[in-house]
Amino acid sequence: MREIAVATGGETLFLQADVLDKPALERACDRLVAEWGAADILVNAAGGNQAGATIAPDQTIFDLDAEAMRGVVDLNFMGTVLPTLVFGQAMVRGEKKKGSIVNISSMAAQGVITRVVGYSASKAAIDNFTRWMAVEMVRKFGEGIRVNAIAPGFFLTEQNRTLLTHPDGSLTDRSRDILAATPYGRFGEPEELNGTLGWLASDASAFVTGVVVPVDGGFSIFSGV
Repeated sequence: MREIAVATGGETLFLQADVLDKPALERACDRLVAEWGAADILVNAAGGNQAGATIAPDQTIFDLDAEAMRGVVDLNFMGTVLPTLVFGQAMVRGEKKKGSIVNISSMAAQGVITRVVGYSASKAAIDNFTRWMAVEMVRKFGEGIRVNAIAPGFFLTEQNRTLLTHPDGSLTDRSRDILAATPYGRFGEPEELNGTLGWLASDASAFVTGVVVPVDGGFSIFSGV
């Protein structure tokens, strides 16, 4: 964190809280407001998956582990709802009544991507919640507080590496299918999310709320034909 501050000429404040623990989030938010006076930007980036909420090729939906499904929905969906309630309220109570909330959706919410049923359902819920909160904020608290989302395409991360690559680093059949359906023909690079995030977080998107922006190399628009 100190390195970030030195590199950018700014300040950092590290606050730890479980996104499913509302009192812990409230304590972190209170500390933030006490130190810096306001909460201006919230990026809801916590998320993940569990094996039991994923349907393997030799399984059917009836093999779904209900507890794993609940865990994935809690982490992805409630892990977005609770921080939004806590930090969104701080934005509403702030003197400027201004802020930007950016949720992280997924291409898995846009259509049917096989296997990842729990992840897909929870990310689809985030899309709806994004739109709902956008309307709620502007109608009841004014246009200063906006709620949007980013829907990343396919990025090779530690979370999905075993699904997309073999131990020797070569691509799995699933990876090849994904890249064939992506006009760019490659996985995204993490830094390619930064521009969209910066735009949604800043006044450059002051008249934008309730949208889910794909950053996906064209995956969402390509029919494969």
